[in-house]
Amino acid sequence: MSGLTYTNVAPSAARLTESLRDIGYDFPTAVADLVDNSVDAGAGRVEIEIRFDGENSWVSIADDGIGMSSKSLLEAMRFGSRRGYGLRDLGRYGLGLKTASFSQCRSLAVVTRQRGSGRTSSRMIDLDVIAEYDDWIIYSPAGDEHVARARKQIADTGGTVVIWRSLDRVLPERRPEGGWARRRIENLAAKTAEHLGVVFHRFLEGSVGDPLVITVNGEKVVPWNPFAPDEPARVELPLQRFELSVGEVSGAVSLQCVVLPSRDRFSSATEFDRLSGPLNWNRQQGLYIYRAGRLVQYGGWFGIRGIDEHTKLARAALEFDADLDLVFNINVAKMRVTMPPQLRQLLERPINELCIRADDAYRKTARHAGDTEDAPGRSPRAAQMELPLQRESGEADGPVATTAGLALHSAAMQAGEYAAWSRILNVLRTQAPDVAAKLGLDS
Repeated sequence: MSGLTYTNVAPSAARLTESLRDIGYDFPTAVADLVDNSVDAGAGRVEIEIRFDGENSWVSIADDGIGMSSKSLLEAMRFGSRRGYGLRDLGRYGLGLKTASFSQCRSLAVVTRQRGSGRTSSRMIDLDVIAEYDDWIIYSPAGDEHVARARKQIADTGGTVVIWRSLDRVLPERRPEGGWARRRIENLAAKTAEHLGVVFHRFLEGSVGDPLVITVNGEKVVPWNPFAPDEPARVELPLQRFELSVGEVSGAVSLQCVVLPSRDRFSSATEFDRLSGPLNWNRQQGLYIYRAGRLVQYGGWFGIRGIDEHTKLARAALEFDADLDLVFNINVAKMRVTMPPQLRQLLERPINELCIRADDAYRKTARHAGDTEDAPGRSPRAAQMELPLQRESGEADGPVATTAGLALHSAAMQAGEYAAWSRILNVLRTQAPDVAAKLGLDS
């Protein structure tokens, strides 16, 4: 800055903190962002309480992680804290604790104690105080019953407790003590448990890091694995890896495609219904994007193809590490990513092949069900004997021909002849539309 005339203009604390409240969280994703911090702190247990008490309702997220020193706590309370993040850290911007909390409440308190340390520290941010003084005020709470309770909670184990109060984004402005407000708190607790079971299923299962236990109001969160690893009839395609280089950023991305069993091949009807997921079968199909083992976004094909009833059994895990955050343009709430164009092209063939397999599995089940309904007296053996005739007549050739079309498409891309391929494709669609359709190239 030598030789320059400049003025340091700090932003209005009151205005900026209010603006940051609308960064895009809902209640379950805000809680999940705080669980990220607990995981990064090496916690083996995270206890979440969501308690109704009228306008005094409160939320607590407590862990048994490594805790923080008094100095580290002050830094953590800073908007945009000055700390580095490792490749496996779930944190990213130094904003999550504050933005997630204030998306739901106006009062944030943090109580922490380092493992093996004899000292417990606590700090508080209140948006009403910031609004009154228009300054970035952090203070030590005194005589606070929730803080006192939190101190006792981590006195022996160490760890951190985050407390939300003044839940203005959770409770209705009118009648916060009413029955509707109580039911809303109860519903949010259930939705939060469900969301955490999806987002952190690998941690809860112990497939990433040490096993993690999360409780919501004393009940253990049950992991929901979208890929049904215990179902013997599922089909797991070979793992694929891609190298991405965008500007000066490079890293690896892995893709694991799975075709889930159809209803009649699931271990039980109950398990089939459970695996339909929070969004139900059709909207649960698609890509599941994992960042450092944590599920960030799921459902849909990112424009590679559309949602289809016939491909509802297709799911694919796409995983990247935090070194590719800029490439995927992950947002502060860690809820949304942008698919890099380079990767989208690489994924077209494996995703379409996965969907062909899923479509085939779906249609085989539908044909079998149709045979049974049309001729209830016919034996399963008789139905099986007819399948070779169906294949000879060309009824089941569609998936094979479509795979050939995809292979031609992919080969043109890998040979650097995509422009020539596009011209050939346009001619084929015009002069031989039936061939283009059989190859799956009619759209």
